[in-house]
This record gives sequence, C-alpha cells and structure tokens, in this order.
Amino acid sequence: MAEYLALFVIVTLHEFGHSLACRQVGGTAKEIVLWPLGGVAYVSPPQRPGATLWSIAAGPLVNVALVPALMGLGLLNRSVGLAAAIPDLATLLRAVFYMNLVILIFNLLPVYPLDGGQILRSLLWFPLGRARSLTAATVIGFFGVLGLGALAVTAASPWLGILAFFVAINCWGGFQQARLLARLARLPRRQGFACPSCGTAPPIGAFWACGQCRSAFDTFETNATCPGCRAQFPTTRCADCGSQHPIREWAAAPAIQP
Repeated sequence: MAEYLALFVIVTLHEFGHSLACRQVGGTAKEIVLWPLGGVAYVSPPQRPGATLWSIAAGPLVNVALVPALMGLGLLNRSVGLAAAIPDLATLLRAVFYMNLVILIFNLLPVYPLDGGQILRSLLWFPLGRARSLTAATVIGFFGVLGLGALAVTAASPWLGILAFFVAINCWGGFQQARLLARLARLPRRQGFACPSCGTAPPIGAFWACGQCRSAFDTFETNATCPGCRAQFPTTRCADCGSQHPIREWAAAPAIQP
C-alpha cells in the first residue's frame, strides 16, 4: 500500500511540474487526472516552442530532482541505523527510488505523446516550424508504438498492450492535428488582427460557426456577429491555438507570422 501511495505521489508531483511551468510562461493549466496508467496534466502553454518546451520538460525535471533526494534519504536511513532496525523502511525507500527512475526513463522515450516525444517536437519546432515538427514527432511515435506492441506481445502484458493502444491513438490525433496546422499555415491571413495568446493573425474565411443557427461565417468581417441570426459572441476562438478572447483584444495585439 505504501508503494502504491508513493507511486501516485511521484506521478502527482510530476504532473504539477507540468502545470506550474505552464502557468509560469503564461499558459493555462487547470486540471490533473490520475488513472491506472499514470497521470495527465491538461496544460495549454502559449504556442511558442520555448514555452512548450519548458512546460513539457518541467515534469521529468521533477523526477530528476527526486533522484538525489531519494538517494539522500536512503543514505540517511542507513547512517542513523534505521535500515537495520526497520528493514521494511529501507525496502520501501529502495522501491520508491527505482519507481521514480523508471518513470523518468519511460517518460523521456522519444515517443509522442510521452514527454520525450513532446520535448523532441518542441526542439524540432525551432528549425522546422509548428506543423512539420509535430508531423516528425508523431511519425517517430508510430515506430515507438510498434516497439511497445512487440514488447507487450513478448512479455504477454495486457498493460503494455493498453499503453501501446493509448499511445497509438494519441499519435494519430497528433498527426491529424499536424495536417490541420499545415493547411492553416497556407491560408491567407487577415491584417490588423492577431490572437492575444499566440500572436497569430486569423485566417481569412468562414472558419467560425454560430452556436445557434450553425451558420459558418468570418467573425472578423461581421465583428463577432452571426450574419444569419444576428447572435453576438463575447469571445472569438483562435483557429491556431484554441484560446478565446473578445474581438476588441484581437485588434490590439501585435501580429506575427504563423
């Protein structure tokens, strides 16, 4: 029981690393979900490679910091004689140390959407751009899925099989998102407006839909008003990063090229 509790404490600290780093760079992080295969921090950093890199790398860095901390606890346990007096405590500390090490190594595998795959994507973002870096990371991730699948079959492990399936689904979703980003990057952009979060000018065209009459329209042509039912929308969603802001803030933000 103590080992399982320690495992979820380590996972929770790892996910808090992601969340706090994301907030530090101006992103949003409001939810952490723990489940049998680990944990997920739902983070939305600003769509810049440096901000994304820090938000993702901060999770494994928590595990890196725990390595010397757990080693120090083990040495202290032996130096004060607790290892001989309470051998179960020494066994627990050793188990927790190796659990943290396995989590660190596993998360650093360059397989999208694991942290290592997302770190690789963030590093590739600098030379390749947003869409092509995600494409490269997901393609590499598919090879990782094949490796995990082969390992699951060899070890007859249903958990590894479930994990491989989960990674495959996320790789496919990332690949589809990369294709969408590539199409968005080729669209003409409206001058005079920019997303306050990512600084990207919005595409020209009917890429927004009314929640009431389902009409598609260009919200920047109609000043966030549906031309079909005349409904007005307090916020406008960015087609690139997904953030939502009042349209008056779009006109005040400086634009950058996507």
